[in-house]
Amino acid sequence: MENNQIDFEKAKKRHSVLSEEIEKHNYSYYVLDNPTIEDYDYDMLMQELYRLEKAYPELITPQSPSQRVGGKAESSFEKVQHTVQMGSLQDVFSFEEVREFDSKVRKALKNPPVYIVEPKIDGLSVSLEYRNGILVRGSTRGDGFIGEDITANLKTIKSIPLRLKKELPFIEVRGEVYMPKKSFEKLIKQQEIDGEQPAKNPRNAAAGSLRQKDSSVTAKRELDIFIFNIQQIEGAELS
Repeated sequence: MENNQIDFEKAKKRHSVLSEEIEKHNYSYYVLDNPTIEDYDYDMLMQELYRLEKAYPELITPQSPSQRVGGKAESSFEKVQHTVQMGSLQDVFSFEEVREFDSKVRKALKNPPVYIVEPKIDGLSVSLEYRNGILVRGSTRGDGFIGEDITANLKTIKSIPLRLKKELPFIEVRGEVYMPKKSFEKLIKQQEIDGEQPAKNPRNAAAGSLRQKDSSVTAKRELDIFIFNIQQIEGAELS
């Protein structure tokens, strides 16, 4: 009994340290757009946190990094409450984890599942809302429940239609805004000429571009978007 208590106390302390470290990295990555850790190392910290919480469920609290998607609405942008949560993908690092996922899916379904596999575009997840075919609001994912209103900046992306061909009463779609390689290379060259610190990677360049106070700056970044999900729809049925 005493050994179990000692193990729990060690796990509790480690969980506290991990939570604090992960939140610091989250702030640097999502708010400052300036990552302080490699993606793989960050994923390893999260995996350790998940293992601790799996072994000791009592460590899970609403404030735990495992209970949030990631990101934070910055005070300089108007906050947006997402009606439908914008979740995130779950990472796996071994075939064993893939098989475990497949096993859970098969148990939940009556028929054998069919999987569709596609490359992940690494950018910034956004929501686009259309009323009567008109783009009325665009926002970031934020923490999955509350994001930022970046409509003006999203409107500068030429691949985003400002008016739909079919005027549905309402539709909300989700997409990934990203910076193509050519646009990223062009940005880096310009930043070097201007004596600015070059963006670290296309993902951070895209995120920083979308959260500019001046939408004309965003327009020069030549961003693109890939729409991959319908969050809500009114006036039509999906088949």
